[in-house]
This record gives sequence, structure tokens and C-alpha cells, in this order.
Amino acid sequence: MAILDERTLDFISNGVDQTVRLGVRLGELLTPADVICLSGELGVGKTAMARGVGRGWGTALRVTSPTFTLVNEYPRASDGCVLYHIDCYRLSGRGEIATVGLEDVFNAGGALMIEWPERVEAWLPDDRLWIAMRHLTETRRGMRLTAHGPRSLELLKQFRRSAFGV
Repeated sequence: MAILDERTLDFISNGVDQTVRLGVRLGELLTPADVICLSGELGVGKTAMARGVGRGWGTALRVTSPTFTLVNEYPRASDGCVLYHIDCYRLSGRGEIATVGLEDVFNAGGALMIEWPERVEAWLPDDRLWIAMRHLTETRRGMRLTAHGPRSLELLKQFRRSAFGV
């Protein structure tokens, strides 16, 4: 694990199970209105991370990629707060983004987890935690978390303590 600066943490996940566990740690820390962006090429583990985040958030539902539905909703069992899981892979332009109702989801007050966020970057809130995932080997993935804004910086600090003890 490398703390590159106050806003950036870089580490390696050694497999899907570890990626899910790290996602659980992050999901346990989320509050409504937090925004998590999961970027990286196909097959890098974004959905595995999302599964863990959903589990940590406390949903009783199985987290799956919303590639064809665009948005899945995962209410937290304890209080009903919703984690919105958005997959922007199939979005191709500003007009399409405007017509699918993403603004409504962004303003709904729940936590947001967005796959392929680079496709809607202009629409994203300024305060967000960006997780860039990359292939290292067949099973190992590099992950770089970058905080953009005060809440995501606090979330990153909490995650670093929870997951790595520093």
C-alpha cells in the first residue's frame, strides 16, 4: 500500500475475494449522498468491488451490474436508505445522459456508486471518491483511490484506517 499524498491511496488486491472484502470496508463507511466512482476496463473487478460495497452498505439484495438496466437500487436493511448503483457503459452522449434520468438519481439523496464514471464526468458532483482499477496479472488488480472534496477525503481517511490500520 502506498499513500501517495493526503488525497491518494494506491494498493493491490490479490484476488476477487480480497476486492470484495475491501468493498465491504468501504461500504460500511458510506453515508447518504456519498459518491463512489469505479473506473477501469472491462473485467478489472468493478462489479466485485460493487458487491462488497453493497454488502458493507447493508443491503439484503444481491448486487449485480446494472449494465442493461442502467440503475439498480439497494436499500439498506437497517433504515431503508438507498445505494444507487449506476452503470454508464452504454451511455454515449450528453443527450442520452439527459434523457435517462440520471439527474433524478443524483438528486435522490442516496449514496451513489457509478461504474464507467468517465462517461458522465461532467454530471458528477465535485465531491467524489474515484477508484481507478487496473489489471496487473490474471488475478491481481491495482487500485488507486483519489478523493475529490472534503467528504470524500474524510471517507478515504476512514477507509485507510479501516482496511489498512493507518
